[in-house]
Amino acid sequence: DFYCHESKLIIELDGNFHTTPDAKEYDDLRTATLNEMGIAVLRFWNEELINNPLKVLQKISNHL
Repeated sequence: DFYCHESKLIIELDGNFHTTPDAKEYDDLRTATLNEMGIAVLRFWNEELINNPLKVLQKISNHL
């Protein structure tokens, strides 16, 4: 969803689609591939961002 080249960080906002077994498998494979490239992936549920944006921002800040 969002990528910061300078920080080599991807922020993924996931909805219900990401709960299916196929989607989980795809997400895990994609994350592993990106990690191998030196890119970190932080995943958040859409509801998490909507209900507690400060917590999401804190997790991103902690990573940086």
